Amino acid sequence: MTQTMTFIDHGKGGGADVLVMAQGPVPQPAADEVLIRVQAVGVNRPDVAQRSGSYPPPPGASPILGLECAGEVVSAGAGVTRFKVGDKVCALTNGGAYAEYCVAPETQTLPWPKGYDAIKASALPETYFTVWANLFGTPHAAGGKLAPGETVLIHGGSSGIGVTAIQLAKAIGCTVLTTVGSEEKCKAVLEFGADHAINYRTHDFAEEVKRLTDGKLVDVILDMVGGKYFAQNLRCLRLDGRLSIIAFLGGHIAPEVDLRPIMVKRLIVTGSTMRPRTTAQKAEIADALREKVWPLLEQGKAGPHIHEVFPLGEAAKAHALMESSQHIGKIVLAVG
Repeated sequence: MTQTMTFIDHGKGGGADVLVMAQGPVPQPAADEVLIRVQAVGVNRPDVAQRSGSYPPPPGASPILGLECAGEVVSAGAGVTRFKVGDKVCALTNGGAYAEYCVAPETQTLPWPKGYDAIKASALPETYFTVWANLFGTPHAAGGKLAPGETVLIHGGSSGIGVTAIQLAKAIGCTVLTTVGSEEKCKAVLEFGADHAINYRTHDFAEEVKRLTDGKLVDVILDMVGGKYFAQNLRCLRLDGRLSIIAFLGGHIAPEVDLRPIMVKRLIVTGSTMRPRTTAQKAEIADALREKVWPLLEQGKAGPHIHEVFPLGEAAKAHALMESSQHIGKIVLAVG
């Protein structure tokens, strides 16, 4: 096997135009890792944040961009037991996916769902790990603890995260409200299964939630906007409601907020990031996905919506599209 590979270098960081093709050594798998010949890579907001310099990789992680990929196992560490050379897999990586080869812990690696190709499989790990942990939760993480029959508000419903959250919430029998930024996106999220779509550019979403639920409000909110939505989110939650924050696209500082609803309605406010979690914590999520979500994917009850596929060498265009927020669903890079 070759000792060198092509990867996307973001240098010292900056705008999307800093992304260039470069050559470097093929990484070698540790005892608990697999080496994947990458065929496709999912593009995510954290990639954009890392490129711009606001989200540096944790110690020990690859400095190369990319948190999810799909491809073929070409080598495995001495302690790997779940996968063998030739297996088609997708993985939540610890960085390094914008490349021809990438390593990933075997416990963060999953088989392609039946009927999937590399493009679809690459769009799964980062999004599904994030949604599962933050919307449903795991034994060692709070999350939204969304339960069958509850009502959920999902912000950013047309994003990869949003589409996934809508589908999984509907799959367990929840009522889903979502916010998006255009009428085109309203139409799209309704087709993905949302019960109600709110255009936040033309409506006060908190007032719309009150109207659409006949004043009953919602049990859970999955929020990627952050600061500027905090006060309105509190207004949307009913008694014992849960707010799960996963990003700060609208800033991390909330304007002056009346905190009394948290006490009066016994609200829970939680949040998390995926990348700093331990391998054991990510393995717990991976096991839950394989048991509870992979069957839904194989039955066609959930699955990624691919907005556009770019060659690896056009990563800059993919990032520019991501930053424009004009996409619906996932953006993917094809490798090779």
